[in-house]
Amino acid sequence: MNNLLNSDISAFILRISLATVLLAHSLYLKLVVFTLAGTAQFFGSIGLPEVLAYIVFFVEVTSGVALLLGFKTRFFSALVIPILLGATWTHSTNGWLFTNTGGGWEYPLLLSLMAVVQIGLGDGKYAISTYFPSRRQLTIL
Repeated sequence: MNNLLNSDISAFILRISLATVLLAHSLYLKLVVFTLAGTAQFFGSIGLPEVLAYIVFFVEVTSGVALLLGFKTRFFSALVIPILLGATWTHSTNGWLFTNTGGGWEYPLLLSLMAVVQIGLGDGKYAISTYFPSRRQLTIL
């Protein structure tokens, strides 16, 4: 079992899972279902600047793609944490379960914690970053 589930595979599974959710919530939910204009109106209705919806969309898509590829995983995991905590705050008055009307707060909190763990795990072996030497390696050569 130790060979089947190591930190590289764990990083890969977590990275792909988090990336999939970020892309689904941005590209499908915000872009297709609610539309970006509708998402911006929702942001405005809860007291946030409407332009923030477009920034959130961009960060979710960019982070989702970067995580999917395994590119600068720690950076993009950290970048998305404030957005995920913001989603937790947004849903905090709806109760615990995300199946509640308006969605609860446990799901965005879980995603926030997944991003924190991903920072600790980093890219892992199965990432595009393994094909590029780091700056540190370049200076040693």
